[in-house]
Amino acid sequence: MEKEKNKLLEVAQVFFKLGLFAFGGPAAHIAMMEAEVVEKRKWMSKQHFLDLVGATNLIPGPNSTEMTMHCGHERAGFWGLFVAGLSFIIPAISLTGLLAYFYVTYGELPNVAPFIFGIKPVVLAIIAMAIYKLGKKALKTNFLIALGSLVLVISFLGVNEIYLLLGAGLVGAFILYGSKQYQKNELKSFTPFLFLQGGIGATSLISLSTIKIFWIFLKVGAVLYGSGYVLFAYLDAELVEKGFLSQQQLLDAIAIGQFTPGPVLSTATFIGYQLNGIYGALMASVGIFLPSFLFVLVLNPLVPKMRKSVFLSSFLDAVNVAAVAIMAAVIFEMGQQTLVDWKSIVLCVLSFLVVFTFKKLSPVWVILGGSLLGYLLFLI
Repeated sequence: MEKEKNKLLEVAQVFFKLGLFAFGGPAAHIAMMEAEVVEKRKWMSKQHFLDLVGATNLIPGPNSTEMTMHCGHERAGFWGLFVAGLSFIIPAISLTGLLAYFYVTYGELPNVAPFIFGIKPVVLAIIAMAIYKLGKKALKTNFLIALGSLVLVISFLGVNEIYLLLGAGLVGAFILYGSKQYQKNELKSFTPFLFLQGGIGATSLISLSTIKIFWIFLKVGAVLYGSGYVLFAYLDAELVEKGFLSQQQLLDAIAIGQFTPGPVLSTATFIGYQLNGIYGALMASVGIFLPSFLFVLVLNPLVPKMRKSVFLSSFLDAVNVAAVAIMAAVIFEMGQQTLVDWKSIVLCVLSFLVVFTFKKLSPVWVILGGSLLGYLLFLI
């Protein structure tokens, strides 16, 4: 019992720390997790971590938050799943809730731009290191290298990532399944995996009580795929078009979710506070994250079984390569948006040197250093 409590405490400490410093979106969050959980603490193998990343990309919800739950489950079982997820989410929604209070009460937000300026270039280096490590594990054969290259090219054309992942998985599965490279057990069933694609149907909104706020964000959390821009589309339809929120308020909320640490879905906390104060913030937060806990609870025990099946193992390998390719596309797009002047380029180059030279250095320290250096450069 004491050993289990120690594991839960360790899980809470790791993911609360990541929740405080996890800037840069899902790709950066997963990169930080790989460094903490796989490289530093050896909670699981790189292959299993990669399998979890690939499988998690195929279910609704915030991928990096769901990965924290998987990691917590690997370390501390059933309760570890919930402790990891909550520890990662709480810093984000607490900070977002505080910013929502300033926004509603005073009509403005504290100026954090100088500190964020230094974090963005650092995140590029952290993601690049994760791509390097996971790519070495994922690119097992010439076929997988070719498949990953194809996904990378297509992703630049703007094709939705869920179509890329599923398409690559199915192509890879059928080709690799018949090859002599995979001599494992026969396929048992693909059905349980397909059940995870379900969602909750739409409902009409009558009034914005706390229960209604909970229901709106529960629906969004149950069917959401993609980035903060996809979240914008869902919430625009649910709130702006029905007159409960102005488009500017929604844009401000999305922006808050983007530049605060942790999952971008903390946007829900900000919006919930605007709609109904602290109770609205609480209900929105619970609603949007609750489906992820349920999805991961169902998916986690299926991943090892998938790896034991010839067909599903092939599917996972192909999805894993596609996930790494999409991360590469993300870092390219982020680079275009981030490296806009000599200051950001200098920060990025220094970050690459530090990350690839001191490979065991925690990303948290790299982010802190980048934030402070960025603040100094911002003042020039």
